[in-house]
Amino acid sequence: MHLHLFRLLRVWAILAFSVALLSGCQPLQSAISVVSALDDIVGDGAPFANGSAPLMGALALPTPTPTPTPTPLTLLLPPVITQPPTPAPTPTLPTPTPTPEPLDGPITVALADSVPVQWGPALLARLNRIHQVETGVGLQPLYVLDRPETAQVRIDLRPVASASAPLAERIFAIAMPFATVRDDVSLDEVRAAWQGAEGSPTAYTSVETVALLRPILGDFAGVLTPQSQLLSAIESDPGALAILPFDQLDPRFKALTVDGVNVLSNRFDVRAYPLAVALDVSGRGASVVQPLLRDVILPYTNRDASRLTQLIMTGVTAMSRVTALRMDQKGYDYPSRVISDVFAAADITHISNEVPFLDDCVADPTENNLILCSHPNYWAALEALGTDIVGLSGNHVNDFGREGAIRSLTWYRENGIPYYGSGFNVNEACAPLLWEHHGNTFAFIAALAFWPEHAWATTDLPGACYYYDNRELLLALVRQLSEAVDIVSVELQHTETYEPYPIASQIADFRELRAAGADIVTGVQSHVPQAQEPYGVGDPGGPGIISYGLGNLFFDQMWSWETRTELAARHTIYNGRLLNTELLTMVLEDFAQPRWATPEERAEILNRIFRAAPLR
Repeated sequence: MHLHLFRLLRVWAILAFSVALLSGCQPLQSAISVVSALDDIVGDGAPFANGSAPLMGALALPTPTPTPTPTPLTLLLPPVITQPPTPAPTPTLPTPTPTPEPLDGPITVALADSVPVQWGPALLARLNRIHQVETGVGLQPLYVLDRPETAQVRIDLRPVASASAPLAERIFAIAMPFATVRDDVSLDEVRAAWQGAEGSPTAYTSVETVALLRPILGDFAGVLTPQSQLLSAIESDPGALAILPFDQLDPRFKALTVDGVNVLSNRFDVRAYPLAVALDVSGRGASVVQPLLRDVILPYTNRDASRLTQLIMTGVTAMSRVTALRMDQKGYDYPSRVISDVFAAADITHISNEVPFLDDCVADPTENNLILCSHPNYWAALEALGTDIVGLSGNHVNDFGREGAIRSLTWYRENGIPYYGSGFNVNEACAPLLWEHHGNTFAFIAALAFWPEHAWATTDLPGACYYYDNRELLLALVRQLSEAVDIVSVELQHTETYEPYPIASQIADFRELRAAGADIVTGVQSHVPQAQEPYGVGDPGGPGIISYGLGNLFFDQMWSWETRTELAARHTIYNGRLLNTELLTMVLEDFAQPRWATPEERAEILNRIFRAAPLR
């Protein structure tokens, strides 16, 4: 057939396509198929010799604009130290395809009354489009019934622990305001509050939560409150409980454990948690119906473990003086033996190490000795904690001169220990450390906002990043990073005081960093626990927290109760944002070893720092 005839046929096909498109007709595929087939026969360049324009009257479809490749972000200070490679996961065998149930005859399905109104219509719409299902003995008809008690397959809400073929799950938290001493609540107490039992605290929750938790907790007799107003409701009603979806927490709430089970934990077992509900498919035929509905309710869960990260931030570590002496006497891991299991369980464990690691360091327990170092053997205590990152913004990093700082930094590098806050020059010292875990991205920055001057890095000498000389650069870097990563964490070695109340310049500097885009601001200078300042989703800048001071971790200050008391902040990051912060409380013993605070000690520590919170 002559090439000219191909051209005419192609024009006819394109015109037919145009008429169909303009008239709103449905059967466009035939015209498109003809054009495609003719193009295949003639070839890519044949219809129009020498690449000439289409014949007059032909429809020239626009060439799709290619998606531009994003330009990589150039940071004001590029990272110097990088995250070690994550070990490859152990390969798992593929899950075998299940054999369909051998069902003979029609399959009937119904929605139970417990299915919430926000999910029911979508489920029915999908079921009503399905007329047959594949079973072990072939295709069988499927019928949707109105009466669940007569159906073979039933879709209902039930506790996750009793679900066999779930379509979705939702996890809920019990919360009080952040400045709350109480840590745990029993399921019986929650149920009594939910049902309005006499003498129980008031329960506040949303209409949507009531619909989902009714199968577990019964009829609701608390106060229905929009999700956005839950925090203000419980803040104005001391002792009240907020019941809300896990993913709706923010740092201004304190999530309580329920019968000892922590909904924030990265070791969380959903089947052991009483406030987890599943939309479940059950009955004869559930195995063939459930796959057909699997993508109707999305996301499957509001607590995806693969998007959760726990970060522990700590205060002062200086394994020197009497702490070092005890380590030499009782073992290099002595300081960490009581608390290591909790710290090592975190996904990212942070240490703020004030002093250099030097292989000729000798323990000097002389009272008031202020020239401090640690022997590399002492790393065993930090290794036992599962230390992942080390901030080096302390004012003792150059206690053994610039040469000692070079030796210590070289030791970190040779041992593959990620650090930030110090460097061989000021640009290295101020550079961020970038990190990733479970899809959550982090940038860590540390700076020294205190004396002595010989601890500050210069253009060609090692030391810590001095905050005030580099303030504008660091603020600009924080702004830049806040657009590039999920969580910007900045720690400052600020003015040392021995009070829980932050001083005015500390408040101003920390809040300025938050205003620039820092999600977590931590004071690592204080030798006593200081005030905490959480921010929620409704606050300017969104969720975040300022920890003005955490106190000591490993340092020998046994001379007062306040210096013996310690905090660590365990931050839960979920799906790219700071979800909640837990305060871990400890007490130093024997100049070297923290233990967990008793309930009475914990209450005293928390009340002390809550009273010290500055006005906003």
